[in-house]
Amino acid sequence: MAAEQSFALPGYRLRVGSTLDRATVVKFMERTYRELNPHQPIGHLADTVDRYLSRDTPLWWIDEAGADSAAGPVAGLWLGQASDQRTGRLHPYVLLLYVVPIHRRRGLATALLTVAHQWAQQQGHRQISLQVFSDNRAAQTLYTSLGYQSEAILMKKEWPEEPGQER
Repeated sequence: MAAEQSFALPGYRLRVGSTLDRATVVKFMERTYRELNPHQPIGHLADTVDRYLSRDTPLWWIDEAGADSAAGPVAGLWLGQASDQRTGRLHPYVLLLYVVPIHRRRGLATALLTVAHQWAQQQGHRQISLQVFSDNRAAQTLYTSLGYQSEAILMKKEWPEEPGQER
């Protein structure tokens, strides 16, 4: 991918992922959810990955330069596809952006988003979107600094589970 050539973050290297990285994608999604709410169920995340991970969903990893390949990535970004609610236009959607805590605040998330933005523009897309939890202030600050703007508010209503009823 041409977007890889623009990646230059000292001490790190970018690589393209594939469907063979399913276990790592699931692990990174689980880490994200556990950090935000350790009591939240995460069993559905593997199903989400199985549903959407394909050769058509770009995936990038960042490894530490010179690190053993068994160490695994320190950051990753996975794009899916969404439909703009107003225009119906298909566009890339950030399904996962995760940086291992000890590697945060070094520009890895910004670098990954830059790669994704370049890829999306090269593909002829005019927008990219994502969803961020309302209590994840650090992520909101990052996205705002990169020009993302709120467009909608997700609202939900839950009912208590009745005895004997499965979710």
